[in-house]
Amino acid sequence: MSIWGRVFAAGYDRIMEGAEKSVLRAHRQALVGRASGRVLEIGGGTGANLPFYGDDVAELVITEPEEPMARRLEDKLAASARTAEVVRAPAEDLPFVDASFDVVVSTLVLCTVGDPAKSLTEIRRLLKPDGRLLFLEHVRSDDPGLARWQDRLHGIQVRIGHGCHCNRDTLASIESAGFTVSELRHDQLLKAPPIVRPLVIGIAQAKA
Repeated sequence: MSIWGRVFAAGYDRIMEGAEKSVLRAHRQALVGRASGRVLEIGGGTGANLPFYGDDVAELVITEPEEPMARRLEDKLAASARTAEVVRAPAEDLPFVDASFDVVVSTLVLCTVGDPAKSLTEIRRLLKPDGRLLFLEHVRSDDPGLARWQDRLHGIQVRIGHGCHCNRDTLASIESAGFTVSELRHDQLLKAPPIVRPLVIGIAQAKA
């Protein structure tokens, strides 16, 4: 793990505090609160979703490949009333059997995975036939002018954001991976630089 990775993890909650209070917390509550059954959260980070899982969740498994993030996640989990298993694994290689989860949760994760297509293929593999993907992601802007700035500043954002790609068309990737998006909402990530403001929030099911 790089020094910047450790620094990034240590400061992540503080960096995101404004955006969480203004926008993300309400979206997390509305989206994550709909999870039920056996649930897998990929890229759990420092555990921002933990307060919003409801009583309908029978079992919660959270993956996080970054060790500094995983340690903070475990600390937050230990201080909460939520029971969950933390597994250190990347989204592209998830160590679970096929069709073993009712719900997969992805919040601000698909911007940072090394291979979005492979990650989404793994998610689809793990979902039961009637399973759902709950997603909250910042994406490439529909505005051509802002999208050009996302492309121009992409290299800087990847370095500063510890692998965060600001110009990914994540919604298209979800659909290309064989999912049908049944619910979708667009919003803006306030208290954040313009290149990472466009948000999509939704629910998708794997196509039969």
